[in-house]
Amino acid sequence: MKNAKLQARLLRFFVYTGALFTLTVLCVIVGYILINGVPHITPSLFAWVYTSDNVSLTPAFINTLLMTALSLLIAIPLGVCAAIYLGEYARRGSKLVKLVRLTAETLSGIPSIIYGLFGALFFVVALKMGLSLLSGALTLSIMILPLIMRTTEEALLAVPDMYREGSFGLGAGRLRTTFQIVLPAAMPGILAGVILGIGRIVGETAALIYTAGTVAEIPASILDSTRTLSVHMYTLASEGLHIDQTYATAVILLLLVAGINALSSFTAKRITRRKHGEI
Repeated sequence: MKNAKLQARLLRFFVYTGALFTLTVLCVIVGYILINGVPHITPSLFAWVYTSDNVSLTPAFINTLLMTALSLLIAIPLGVCAAIYLGEYARRGSKLVKLVRLTAETLSGIPSIIYGLFGALFFVVALKMGLSLLSGALTLSIMILPLIMRTTEEALLAVPDMYREGSFGLGAGRLRTTFQIVLPAAMPGILAGVILGIGRIVGETAALIYTAGTVAEIPASILDSTRTLSVHMYTLASEGLHIDQTYATAVILLLLVAGINALSSFTAKRITRRKHGEI
């Protein structure tokens, strides 16, 4: 009995210590960025046209939104459809499912620089897309595809089988059951994977330098070169001439990520409440 209480106290201590350490690191990083960046946020940083004097982040901000939207437009349908097949149509426990899961987990652990080199060789050179928004978006979609697929599959598997059995009992087919019963119930988990994918897209630098380039302009087409906020920060920091503006850009990037995460979480909660209301 005493050993059990001692183990419980030790586990509680480690849990609280780990949570406190993580929260402290997060607060230190965010505080450091805000302290060094907020004082240097000036109107010139939001000029529509980038110059070497104002080092405006507006083109990079818009390019980040375009890159994120295009990458998700490619990755979400492919990842969700693949997860639906693995979770709802393929026989559970089959060798094919295990192989696909192993492949997805392996791809998730590959460094982003490898994806960048692949994108440079395949999309930029072989397909002759050049350094462009499309090349970067295709590379990032491949990068986040395993993440979206695995999180979607886990969300689908977490839906109770009684939902499926009840739908089948009412005469609905597998396709209708999947898209009208299972998929809405798994939507919060799917959005969680999308949020993680957005975070990786917005913060990616290495892969985009080799595929999208570093041109600080709003692209006229998807085949034009561009730079995102993370690449913009890297370029300013590597030049060493605009460190203060780099911190200011980091603040805007931090606010962008926080805003996207808050919007996604709000959407997930609304979907969950609406689904529960329907039930």
